[in-house]
Amino acid sequence: MNKPVMPVSSLSLRLPTANRSIETYRLAASRVFPAKLEGTLNRVAFSAAHVVADPLADNDPWLTAAIDWDRTIAFREHIWDLGLGVAESMDTAQRGMGLDWPTSLELIQRSVKAAKARGNALVFSGAGTDHLAVEDAKSIDDVIRAYEEQIAAVEKAGGRIILMASRALAKIGRNADDYAKVYNRVLSQVREPVIIHWLGDMFDPALAGYWGTTNLDQAMDTAVGIINANVAKVDGVKVSLLDKQREIDMRRRLDKNVKMYTGDDFNYAELIAGDDKGFSHALLGIFDAIAPAASYALSLLSAGDEAGFHDVLGPTVPLSRHIFKAPTRFYKTGIVFMAYLNGHQDHFTMVGGQESTRSTLHLAELFRLADQAGLLANPELATRRMKTVLATRGVEA
Repeated sequence: MNKPVMPVSSLSLRLPTANRSIETYRLAASRVFPAKLEGTLNRVAFSAAHVVADPLADNDPWLTAAIDWDRTIAFREHIWDLGLGVAESMDTAQRGMGLDWPTSLELIQRSVKAAKARGNALVFSGAGTDHLAVEDAKSIDDVIRAYEEQIAAVEKAGGRIILMASRALAKIGRNADDYAKVYNRVLSQVREPVIIHWLGDMFDPALAGYWGTTNLDQAMDTAVGIINANVAKVDGVKVSLLDKQREIDMRRRLDKNVKMYTGDDFNYAELIAGDDKGFSHALLGIFDAIAPAASYALSLLSAGDEAGFHDVLGPTVPLSRHIFKAPTRFYKTGIVFMAYLNGHQDHFTMVGGQESTRSTLHLAELFRLADQAGLLANPELATRRMKTVLATRGVEA
């Protein structure tokens, strides 16, 4: 297995700093990671994938989504080439923040079709209740029917299910019994085992108090009880709480046949590596932005080179913590900006106009951290594009 090449860079550009000055930033030596998986993986690893907006569509971005389908599917091909799975139509794809259910379903249908054309590349797709307006949810049965409708649509498309957290259930679910009623009913009907997604309110404030309580210890008791009572219907659980110890505690309480998929974009490297009592698989938004490095690091781990795994993946963690910093729900802007810098799309335009959710300083620091982690696939292109964005925001090259 070839080690990443470390050429010396002579590139520089002017970047804004926190004290309102402009500095000349010189790029570090870059790494070049394989474009396709080398070796094998001993972790199941999904990238929650973003969507590429159509910048030339005549639409109102705050109201309707316009998708560049060719580029969106091409990005999924990039993920599959690297041996990673695609977690489709999740929050990274701006589900609930610009991407509505009808567009999400079309995305799922196109992605599943593309996966099957490759010989069943790995893809699981989000099924939730987001077509049911929260204010229209009057009963637990309303929530169940909404889940059933989306699950049926995904299964009709030939897809596997990620059971997303429900804003409607968060609003009207009063206790553990309400959640058990919903999940037991829904899980009893799915064709194949699903991944359950526990998304914390730092990612979506409307999910505060999920599992019927704001007490996370009690919430975990409820979640573990429901999952372990439905083992035959649950492939795994993705936990997105940005709390390393809670994930570890939950992992150790799950039935041995249920996988833990880390959704911790702050501590993923050590959680995936694991300890003598177990490890986490991965379902991460940051794997969209760092897919080549993630694939290479995971292949090293599979080959028994844990030091090499940390050497590659460790430097990506500061970037991820920056992209996912509070308000965490705006992390999608950083994910798409990385795709723009790395040439996966020709513009920095997002569904819902979400490119505006992060400051110029935030994007400048993202560029520094991506460079320092060796994540700029083409430093010349990335530098040129960074200068273009800075110019539109009033920073002279």
